Amino acid sequence: MTGPGRARAVVEALRGVVGRAAAHVASADRDQAVAYDVASMSAAVAAAAALLDHVADPDAGHLGGPGVDPGAGHGADPGPGHGADLALLYAADVAADLAGRLTGRESLWGVDGTALDGVAAHVAAGRDPAFLERVAERVLATRAAGPRHLSAELQLVRAAFREFAADRIAPVADRIHRDDEDIPADIIDGLAGMGCFGLSIPAEYGGGAEGDELAAMVVVTEELSRASLGAAGSLITRPEIIATAIARGGTEEQKRRWLPMIASGERLCAVAVTEPDFGSDVARITTSATRDGDEWVLNGVKTWCTFAGRAHYLLVLARTDPAGHRGLSLFVVDKPSFIGHEWRLTQEGGGSVEGRAIRTLGYRGMHSFEVRFDGWRVPAADLIGGEGGLGRGFYLQMQAFANARLQTAARAVGVMQSALELAVDYAGQRSVFGRPLADYQLTRAKIARMAGVIAACRAFTFAAARAVTAGDGQLEAAQVKQLACRAAEWVTREAQQLHGGYGYAEEYGISRLFVDARVLSIFEGADEVLALRVIARRLMKP
Repeated sequence: MTGPGRARAVVEALRGVVGRAAAHVASADRDQAVAYDVASMSAAVAAAAALLDHVADPDAGHLGGPGVDPGAGHGADPGPGHGADLALLYAADVAADLAGRLTGRESLWGVDGTALDGVAAHVAAGRDPAFLERVAERVLATRAAGPRHLSAELQLVRAAFREFAADRIAPVADRIHRDDEDIPADIIDGLAGMGCFGLSIPAEYGGGAEGDELAAMVVVTEELSRASLGAAGSLITRPEIIATAIARGGTEEQKRRWLPMIASGERLCAVAVTEPDFGSDVARITTSATRDGDEWVLNGVKTWCTFAGRAHYLLVLARTDPAGHRGLSLFVVDKPSFIGHEWRLTQEGGGSVEGRAIRTLGYRGMHSFEVRFDGWRVPAADLIGGEGGLGRGFYLQMQAFANARLQTAARAVGVMQSALELAVDYAGQRSVFGRPLADYQLTRAKIARMAGVIAACRAFTFAAARAVTAGDGQLEAAQVKQLACRAAEWVTREAQQLHGGYGYAEEYGISRLFVDARVLSIFEGADEVLALRVIARRLMKP
């Protein structure tokens, strides 16, 4: 049987196990340990299937139509068989992971312990060290995690942003991280000039959305994150969230007032949703908005408001009614842009809003703020949707988060790709006990497995983008976000380990990638919350 055939057999067996388990587990709330594993494995299996589909039918595998680009790094095509090998390698690794989670819990999963016996030979082929070495040979030669099969248009997009990232972002990325600096204005202005902030905004409102904007967003986000997560990779997430909320829930006047300014980069954006006592439990937030004539008065504290200093627009979710998630509404708070780690504004009559940056391990440059509103007055016209927007904030926010989760997965892929390239370069340069590090079987096994994970997450990100474009995609967006962000922690850890002691030194970029990757499983939907409250609940619906 060929590599794709072996991979297909493994994927179908995995789907069967996950499907039976999802039907068996009674409650994601009560059976959390098992539900978490089933949800996590469903994401990994979906990624294995996406990679296999991508290999089998490249033209259908991605948004953007037919075309093949040469991958990454040195520009050499890794070869037509490389993708099939990666599909088998990744499917076999997923099978090994599932077997480990299943062992001792077969009755809780509702699955027989022999469920994967029929594909044992295929799994063994995909995990054979000699096979991994052969896969690694191509990765070491190209620094590519498989062919991408991008359309000609998306290849141009990728090339333009990769060049910008190499010229303007990469040279300052380590300094911004090390000194916790603000993102330089020339990076923001340059990206604004390239239309970066209007990717999902319709052309009639000054943006560049033309039907396949999510594919472009994925490509752009990966390239910016490959250079730096904190200095560039997250810059388009905030305008994406706020623009989606305005486009779906705003009045026509609001769309024409706000969207062109966001698309041009003239107004930068931040999101103020999370609160100190309510992280992912958005429906229980307490920041209040009280009507006073033609104004709303905001009181409360928001936290983890990334880019809230530089932003001109804050998207604020506030309680306008005590009725749970149905009592939440969205406001656009207009403010001046501030450089630095602290800022404060006051109004006539005593209203104030102030921000304080939270020091973090990584993900520096944009700064994440705690923002306190004390009697801050907002014009009634700045309630998204006007009177018709009352009580719709939770739904608009959740819709916008689907795109943000998809984008976060693309950020994770960019970080992983950068880590892979650094690992390949270092392995080729470093000698250990008289031999190049890249010549050791264990090094090659690590490199091959890293490439397999990246290829699967990348293929699944595009598949999820296609699902979101089709009209739903909430499940796929949650799955790929959960999977890719956990994978980024593993890939950057392995890349750092290959660097040995130098990997722990700040002068080596891999240390920045390692601490940056850690935040990915926390924001835009924490790993456990996505698994239990989004993925598991959807899988377990009758």
